[in-house]
Amino acid sequence: MRKTLALLTAILPALVGMAVPSRAADNASVLMYHRFGENRIPSTNIRLEQFEAHIAELTSGAYRVLPLPEIVAKLKKGEPLPDRAVAITADDAYLSIATEGWPRLKKAGLPFTLFVATEPVTSKIKGYMTWDDVRRLRDEGVTIGAHGHTHLSLPSLTADGIRKDLDTSMQLFEKELGQKPSLFAYPFGEWDAKSLEIVKGMGYAVAFGQHSGSMHARNDFFWMPRFPMNETFGSIERMRQALNSLPLPVTDVEPKDVLVKLGQTPNPPTLRFTVDPEVERLNQMVCYTSEGKAIQPKLIGERRYEMHAPAPLQPPRDRISCSVPSKEKGRFRWFGIQFTVVK
Repeated sequence: MRKTLALLTAILPALVGMAVPSRAADNASVLMYHRFGENRIPSTNIRLEQFEAHIAELTSGAYRVLPLPEIVAKLKKGEPLPDRAVAITADDAYLSIATEGWPRLKKAGLPFTLFVATEPVTSKIKGYMTWDDVRRLRDEGVTIGAHGHTHLSLPSLTADGIRKDLDTSMQLFEKELGQKPSLFAYPFGEWDAKSLEIVKGMGYAVAFGQHSGSMHARNDFFWMPRFPMNETFGSIERMRQALNSLPLPVTDVEPKDVLVKLGQTPNPPTLRFTVDPEVERLNQMVCYTSEGKAIQPKLIGERRYEMHAPAPLQPPRDRISCSVPSKEKGRFRWFGIQFTVVK
């Protein structure tokens, strides 16, 4: 991933952050945060000076930050979005979201979605919001989404365990907020075929992972991508790459299930997909694992590619991201997928 970012940063023109003419689009970039100003936990934290630079970029006139439910509704109806549409999200309901993140977003007039893991909030665990905090944010205009109850990886649970976890979460939302969320985010971004079908059956409109890519109408609505933002991947250059991303639409993705069981499932798995005809410059496609290991895509049919990581994927998760330069100067098409790796 670091190599990918270095390559893209080197050729990303400075003009990419400037205001651009609006045009209709069928995609949006969704940013994902966790903690704000909790510098002792850099892997899930964004430093406040980084976040303030993000807000300055988001309010520069180059982007349209919209409520996530509005983006989801337009994509489902086939209605156009403005070019460079953006949604902002944060997971888990850490207290710093309420004390540091949301006040800055609110001051800038930027809509925001909070995915709440209900057990830490209900148990009043130190460092998390309380239900009073969640209600206050909701009343101030924050969209509340679901993030499970226990925040356990759903693929680690039995089917009955997944249903119990999600049912408990729903019951608490109804009790504490008087409504059920329509948006869901997988804990750790981890899912498999079993958990995806159960989440879909719960009545959610959409479910999000933690793999990079542009959210678009041709993607499965129950493993939508988001661009993770933290101290390491929170530079303004990285953010601009995310905000200016375009879809790399693919079909017939294999394997159908992203669960890799060590000793039982081929590891590394073979990833295959077919790229839509609209995409050009496929000879410039680059792919990497989340550790920055390069993957060479192999053409095996008409616009169909096959690839596998150069080394076995490691627990608990690993991602593969592919990008292709678009015809629009300084913009890249992204496709990402996250594998859940269990022992």
